[in-house]
Amino acid sequence: MNRFNVRVYGILIQDSKVLVSDEYIKGNHITKFPGGGLEFGEGTIDCVKREFMEELNLAIEVESHFYTTDFFVASAFAPNNQVISIYYKVYPVKPIKELFSSKVHDYKKAEGAQSFRWIPLNKLSSDDLTLIIDKRVVEMILD
Repeated sequence: MNRFNVRVYGILIQDSKVLVSDEYIKGNHITKFPGGGLEFGEGTIDCVKREFMEELNLAIEVESHFYTTDFFVASAFAPNNQVISIYYKVYPVKPIKELFSSKVHDYKKAEGAQSFRWIPLNKLSSDDLTLIIDKRVVEMILD
């Protein structure tokens, strides 16, 4: 059965760097923006706030809507699912005190493993992210 898969992500830019998430999903190393799946009964802004709290223990606010997928993308993990991704520019409620990794995929290789790192905007490339929609978003950030 064909289904929609709605994903919600936050673009957090601070000190001319953007935050990305390195993850190990279904045997693949993935680099993407922080965020995840919309749960039934949840609004998209509530989703991105929940995801940042769950993944980073970081309270955020949404500054503005940045982009919603406007082309067809099949899920990399479930070909019968069409992915619709919504991106918001976000900012932390309090200063970020956590240390993030400076290495790509800085985690033990296990399903669901995750680490976060900053990429300087002047070094950011669409090749830094794995998923096709994220690549489009990087191009928009750099424009």
